[in-house]
Amino acid sequence: MPAFSRLFSEGFRVFFLAAGLYGLFTGLVWTFYIAGDDPGLGDAPSLWHAHEMIFGYATAAIGGFFLTAVPNWTGAPGARHGFIALAAGLWFLGRLAVWYAMALPPVLVAVVDLAFLPVLALKILSQLIKRPKPQNLMFLIFLGYLWSANLSVHLDWIGLEVGDASSGLRAGLITLCALIAVLGGRITPAFTRNAMKRAGEPEAKWPVSRPVLERAGLILAIVLPALVPSDLSQTGTSVVAIAFGVVLALRLAGWAGLWCLSQPILLSLHVALAMLALGMVAWGLSGFDLMPELVGVHLLGIGGVGGMTLAVMSRAALGHSGRPLVASRPMAWGYGLIAMAALMRWFGTGVADFYGPAMLATGVLWVAAFALYLTSMWPALTQPRVGRPG
Repeated sequence: MPAFSRLFSEGFRVFFLAAGLYGLFTGLVWTFYIAGDDPGLGDAPSLWHAHEMIFGYATAAIGGFFLTAVPNWTGAPGARHGFIALAAGLWFLGRLAVWYAMALPPVLVAVVDLAFLPVLALKILSQLIKRPKPQNLMFLIFLGYLWSANLSVHLDWIGLEVGDASSGLRAGLITLCALIAVLGGRITPAFTRNAMKRAGEPEAKWPVSRPVLERAGLILAIVLPALVPSDLSQTGTSVVAIAFGVVLALRLAGWAGLWCLSQPILLSLHVALAMLALGMVAWGLSGFDLMPELVGVHLLGIGGVGGMTLAVMSRAALGHSGRPLVASRPMAWGYGLIAMAALMRWFGTGVADFYGPAMLATGVLWVAAFALYLTSMWPALTQPRVGRPG
């Protein structure tokens, strides 16, 4: 199979590659901006940065995950080359539209950028109805939340009072974190349990999931993103966020994370969820003026979203290309650098004199992590499946 055609043969290939490249690109643009370079984004480079990390980078990672995982959940045929190419093209056009937003009509930018998620959701729905299960269909709710959050941003950019860019960006980030908490809550204990079983560990040491905490985590994950853009009090939203973080931390405590210290491909999942739990509590505390909001936002965005997407994309790329589920040394360093970037951003927020250097260091760490991901995963994403011709 020609290399270009292979890229669109499976959803994880083009979208995980696009996520890696775009994560690297956005990180470079933001780092150069911090260093004093003008990226040509007018007076709103921070808005571009926030929007594209949430609705650009992360949606590529989500697209690749669902196009790969849903057929496995349902037994439905995977998306064909043509659809994958169409979806990838819509995602890419959205990125171009937002980059050139200063020169394009805002309505056009909105229409182009908002096109990808509905197309993705319809494809996922067509596959899920083959074997409909509530625990899988609910992911459409998160995609709806995410699309609505992006719509709110664009309505504000268009100039309509019904939109609020800041609220939309927050809602988008919290939706991503809720989605990651649900998915991570499934795969992290399952993958850890499987690895411990293969290693011959006694069942008493395997990860334990407590039904009460699992139900609470699911309810909070669905409720919290709906509260963020609503007119309800900030206090109520903050309390729910703190509860969400605490519940996730309690769940994570039972999943044998210490056993994974020697297996970076598993440890990365645990660390990302720990960052998400910590970030959710910090973000909730910011509603009571007990912590700067930026601390929670960047623990969630860098450590939670960035960490989990790198962990899942690398594992899925290896597994679905027939390669051993073992992170290379460079990829293991990539996991660590993402966590370091999140902690560096936290530290920089709390130390005024170190704020600028910490932001720059955070950008460098992010860029390095994605460079390591791309170099490590390039064969898995672009070359034939091991043991299968073409």
